[in-house]
Amino acid sequence: MTTEQKIKKNRILTGVIVSDKMDKTVVVRIEGLRKHSKYKKYYQVSQNFKVHDAENQYHTGDKVEIQETRPISKDKRWVVVQKLT
Repeated sequence: MTTEQKIKKNRILTGVIVSDKMDKTVVVRIEGLRKHSKYKKYYQVSQNFKVHDAENQYHTGDKVEIQETRPISKDKRWVVVQKLT
């Protein structure tokens, strides 16, 4: 059974890798816009996710697609699906 067969159809997000210093783990930043309820202005928000990278093949600055999966460790609940160009 390959890793692609184990992955369920869950949430898929796109972000940029901001750290690859850990073994088999990268940190991906997801950025988006939110609208303020009172002032109706948009502001930028971001969130970091620890993502499983089994072969350590992705590096800082890569734009990647991540997918939600079962808990792999205390903080990791995402896996890298593919690198985007």
